[in-house]
Amino acid sequence: MFDPMSAREFHAANGTDDWRVIGDGATAFFVTPTFADAVRLVDAIGALPGVEDHRPDVDVRQDGVTVRLLSRSTEWYGMSRQDLELARQISAAAHELGFVADPGRVQSVLVIPGAPVIADVVPFWQAALGYHRRPDSPDEDLVDPRDRNPGFWFETMDQPRADGGGAIHVAVWVAPEVAETRVAAALAAGGRMVRDTFAPAWWTLADAAGNEVDIATVLERD
Repeated sequence: MFDPMSAREFHAANGTDDWRVIGDGATAFFVTPTFADAVRLVDAIGALPGVEDHRPDVDVRQDGVTVRLLSRSTEWYGMSRQDLELARQISAAAHELGFVADPGRVQSVLVIPGAPVIADVVPFWQAALGYHRRPDSPDEDLVDPRDRNPGFWFETMDQPRADGGGAIHVAVWVAPEVAETRVAAALAAGGRMVRDTFAPAWWTLADAAGNEVDIATVLERD
């Protein structure tokens, strides 16, 4: 069993400069100039002691390697002391190979359907997506069983639309240091501010047609 810790505790710990908690899990992006470099980093991660007992999510792309650490159980879905130790080991392995992290380039996306009664719509989305119910919050969260695609969190609508329908918006989780730049860019690109009451936890923006997006961080969250 793992030892849970908050995002705030994770970021306050030594050896986490490469990592940012975004939504669920701590994520690091390591720049690898070539595919062979990326393979070397993945091999180094695979050789770390105990990694088979707590496997990270590793994604190799043309410009680098993204690593996510997350502990999952029926009671907790987030960071743990085991993730902290593994984050330190992965960073040490990357640095030894000469690879640097770029924390500002990590992000994740969450899709948020709204409904007057979310229990009425969760089964539909679970069937349509082929997703699983998240173990710690099965009544309101769906996750990709292979951890490839965005999670779905279902929000109860206090004021249903006049036609009785629901609504969907997305949340984009980013590193705290790039959040205000992202908000400014979206506004400059034709968006409008819907609310910033909860900033820096999140800003809600809308495009010209009224479709909404939250730019979100873990700041001021436990």
